[in-house]
Amino acid sequence: MISNRATGEARAQMTPHEQFLLNIPETVSKEAQDFLRTLKDPGLSPPYPQPGDVVGWKKLRESVETDGRIQSEAIVKRYVPTITEYMLGGIPVLDVRPKGWRENGKVVVYTHGGAHVMYSAESTLGRAVIFASDTGHRVISVDYTVAPEAKFNQITEQIVTVYQALLKDDHRFEDILSYGDSSGGGLAASVILKMRDQRLGMPAAAVLVSPWVDVTRTGDTEFTLQHAEPNYLYDQHSKNAAGAYADPKDQKHPYVSPVYGDFSKGFPPTLIQGGTKEILLSGFIRLYQALDTAGQTVKLDIYEGMPHNFALRIPDAPESKVARKKIQDFVRLHFGEGQRLAARAAV
Repeated sequence: MISNRATGEARAQMTPHEQFLLNIPETVSKEAQDFLRTLKDPGLSPPYPQPGDVVGWKKLRESVETDGRIQSEAIVKRYVPTITEYMLGGIPVLDVRPKGWRENGKVVVYTHGGAHVMYSAESTLGRAVIFASDTGHRVISVDYTVAPEAKFNQITEQIVTVYQALLKDDHRFEDILSYGDSSGGGLAASVILKMRDQRLGMPAAAVLVSPWVDVTRTGDTEFTLQHAEPNYLYDQHSKNAAGAYADPKDQKHPYVSPVYGDFSKGFPPTLIQGGTKEILLSGFIRLYQALDTAGQTVKLDIYEGMPHNFALRIPDAPESKVARKKIQDFVRLHFGEGQRLAARAAV
């Protein structure tokens, strides 16, 4: 590999991925550097199917589902949670209870990522398990129908149905937390806006990890970081996934791209986490600004040189440990013991 002192002429002759490898920052941990070097040039990945190609999307899902399940099985073996599969309001879910869990009435609703078109509650189970173990809370992972078999309006309605089923089961919104990563983070925010607009209520807090909050190619970093992003390219991958999820005319609807929502009408305390190598970074910043400007409680937690969903992909890296601790602290403050202590102090 050419050294960091490579001339401008040498750099110009490199592929985007060679440039990416050259710019792995020394400011991140060895574990993170080693992980970044394992990532392949997304430009070499086949383009995603056309938005309406149901057969093509099914084949793609099958190709990634097995790897996700293998990774999740290793995490389940490590953390030894109790996992129960059942229907909640007619929607399939996985109920994850961390080792040593005791009933406290609180529950986390998790919406998994996968560009709205891939993965399942089972293949992303490891992510739910880590969150449950870190926070000590029960996690309901929703196995919603992915696109294009369902569009955004149907998918968001499935998540709303799960919330309603929990409410009928004697849970209260103040005892429910929303958690989502990647497209699942955007979905979580969209569902909160939808429930708020329908006057159903809102959860106590939201944790959004590397959330895809604008499915259009609008943000600045969609362009400026396109050669730094090691996971996907918009035109080659995300564009068709967005089209499968929502028709172009609907893609700036707040229930598709929540960054366009009106947050002056209310939103729960929110933690947004991400890394500086993500083309989605502009979305994190824009959502933070929208919430903050509207007077909502929001924390933006960005990590140097980190890729998409880093804390769940390299959970033992120093940066990931810090990020996971930040989630623990946020959950404790707005959903756990800290919330109760704050309420007492206010009396």
